[in-house]
Amino acid sequence: MAISAFAVKVPSAEPLVGDLRQRFDATTKLGVPAHITVLVPFMDPRHITPAVLDRAQRALNRVAAFSFSLGRVARFPATAYLAPDPPEPFVAMTRALVDTFPDFQPYEGEHEGTVPHLTVAHGDPSEAAAVAAELQGRLDACGAVEADCASVVLIENSTGRWKDLHVFRLSPSTQTVKDSSK
Repeated sequence: MAISAFAVKVPSAEPLVGDLRQRFDATTKLGVPAHITVLVPFMDPRHITPAVLDRAQRALNRVAAFSFSLGRVARFPATAYLAPDPPEPFVAMTRALVDTFPDFQPYEGEHEGTVPHLTVAHGDPSEAAAVAAELQGRLDACGAVEADCASVVLIENSTGRWKDLHVFRLSPSTQTVKDSSK
């Protein structure tokens, strides 16, 4: 079944993680660039209308453009990833979309809470551990990846490969997003 997803592309991470993602993250072979997922799965692309896009834009308008860094390696059992700092704007975008589209929970509600991350390796715990060590060495040598989030892209996989469907621009405000869980 075709699905869509909201993601923040992070092209500035490609020099650091691109070769590792090619070897250890199968989504790269399906056209997915380095990114931080905001919400997956989202609806079948056939059901995405201009009204749905408008509702999504209004939800994402709750978060202004922001800068972030990727300087910390972290793990899920079978995944090595870079954790964004600050994570709160990503969590706020996910919450805004879920509030607007409550039928679409992150990862179908399989996980407790929202952990923003840029996956570098996924699938095998021992490979993920080795990639995490390699990635830490690269960060130690090169420093954190600096990035800006000025947009969120809605991608879809109806052809078997992921492609862009729509880009949502975030407002250029300089206000800091507050973590609404506090």
